[in-house]
Amino acid sequence: MDWSKWFEMDWQTAVAITATGVVIYFGLIVYTRLMGLRSFAKISSHDFAMTVGIGSILASTVVSESPSLSKGLFAIALLFILQAIVSLLRRKVKLFKKAIDNQPILLMAHGEYFWDNIAEASLSKSDVGEVLRKNGIKSKTEVFAMVMETTGDMSVIKQNDTTPDIDLFEDIRESEHLINHPSFKSGR
Repeated sequence: MDWSKWFEMDWQTAVAITATGVVIYFGLIVYTRLMGLRSFAKISSHDFAMTVGIGSILASTVVSESPSLSKGLFAIALLFILQAIVSLLRRKVKLFKKAIDNQPILLMAHGEYFWDNIAEASLSKSDVGEVLRKNGIKSKTEVFAMVMETTGDMSVIKQNDTTPDIDLFEDIRESEHLINHPSFKSGR
């Protein structure tokens, strides 16, 4: 490999990359304004795929001669349209939502670990400990619930004196461990 070419770039290439980057950037702003804030929300796995796909298209369009700028803008517009269709179907068709969405899974409840769920989520004890520490947990008894959300993010809800709202937890797999616990019904 000729390493000297690795650092080379002529002015025409620099102008092309700059122009493409500017147009793609403002194109993304326009698409996001048209489609709404949900575009990059990362609420579900298909949102995450959208973000990764747009990043990939953006990078390949800006730094390569092929695909062209118009192909890049078209591909990004297509992803936004597909996301809008999927989002609409998720809201309107429960079977579709169930087919494409991951279900949140309970990893801990009332200070108790659910090792089968932790293993199913491909997590280790140290992974769980790291998340607890990052959330300021000093003792597992402080944990009302730890949930791996549909995006793979983990939520840690601390114990407190507030009576939990069942609506916030009933879509979580194995939520009965939270709901049927005496502290859930009595507010602790």
